[in-house]
Parts: sequence; structure tokens; C-alpha cells
Amino acid sequence: MTARTVLTHVYPKRVPVLISAERLRRRVKQIANEITADYEGKDVVLVALLSGSVIFLADLIRQLRLPLRLDFLSAASYRGTHSGPLKLTRELKLDIRGRHVLVVDDILDTGCTLKTVTKRVRALRPASVKTCVLLDKPAGRQVNMAADYVGFTISNHFVVGYGLDYNEHYRNLPFVGVLPAEITAEAGGTRRVCPGPPPAKRFSRSPSSRSRAQRN
Repeated sequence: MTARTVLTHVYPKRVPVLISAERLRRRVKQIANEITADYEGKDVVLVALLSGSVIFLADLIRQLRLPLRLDFLSAASYRGTHSGPLKLTRELKLDIRGRHVLVVDDILDTGCTLKTVTKRVRALRPASVKTCVLLDKPAGRQVNMAADYVGFTISNHFVVGYGLDYNEHYRNLPFVGVLPAEITAEAGGTRRVCPGPPPAKRFSRSPSSRSRAQRN
């Protein structure tokens, strides 16, 4: 059975596949190879953002040929397709002072969450802080934020699957798919807004990001 066939037995709406399970597997392995080379011989802590990154994280760390520690942060903002006030709801347990931290998330969209989290992490005085995201959506950017490692650059779709959700559903799909328009229309659209005043300009991913992302 294909991923599309399985989907009709799991959720009532068909979700078009944007990035297949096989492409995800290959790209995660490529990113892991880059990270392994960059962090060889360093004291590494991976900080993952709950809950969207968990599947990406699980696949990534099993490909990393490094000794590492793992911790988690949680930042709550999204409500369905929209965002509310951003706040950290889970703090780090590990002491990261003097260690090299890699923050892992599922998607870089507005940039608000990743910027807030990296600011918090830097305040704890690590030796370095870099970021790794599975997906980058430059069209959604509202703050100046770029990731060091990027799996795929995508267009302005609301995506689900492989850990990404809509109202806590669809995380278990083995691929990344585009949420059907009729679902997002019922919710009033998919525009995400950073907390606080609207931004004066849009930002896109810096071309200097360490990992060359694949495009979709």
C-alpha cells in the first residue's frame, strides 16, 4: 500500500504528498553527515523543540556518529493555523554552559519561535548555538532568522505529517503533506502572526546558511 492509500484509512481528507518518506530519509541522513563532520570532537547538546520535532529528531540522532546529550524545550503559541502569545512552557534540565548546542525544530516559518528559543539558550552561556530545521518556509518570515542546517525549503503551504500537526492531528503521517484547503478555510486561513506589533518588513533565509536545502 502506498502512503496515499494508507492515508484514506487514517484521516477522512486526502492530504497531497509534498515530500515522500523516502526523500525525508535520504535528506535526514545527509544532514546528519554534515552535523557529524562539523561537531566532531566537541561536547554537544541537542535541544529539541516539542512536539513537532520529535519524529525528525528521532531519525536524525540515530544517524549522528557523535557522543551527545539531549534535552527539550517547549514553546506554546500556535492554536490551529493561527498563533497566540509565545511563551516557553518547558525549560532545559541540563547545564549547557560551555557546551555546543544545536537547536532542532520541525519548521522555520515566521521565525518567532526559533528566535525566542535561541535567545533563551544563548543566555545560558553555551560555547556555541546553531539551529537545524527540517523545513524552511521563507514566505512566512516575520523576523530576521535563518537556520544553519535546513532539510527542505518549501513554498507557502500549511504542511502536516512527519511530526507536524493541525490541531494535534496528522503528526503520524510518514510523509510531509499539504493540508487540504477546505480544512484551512474552515479555520479561517493559515496566516501565522508573531506576537506583538506587526513587522515592518519580511525576511528570507540567509544564503549563508550552512546546509544547502532542497527545494519543493
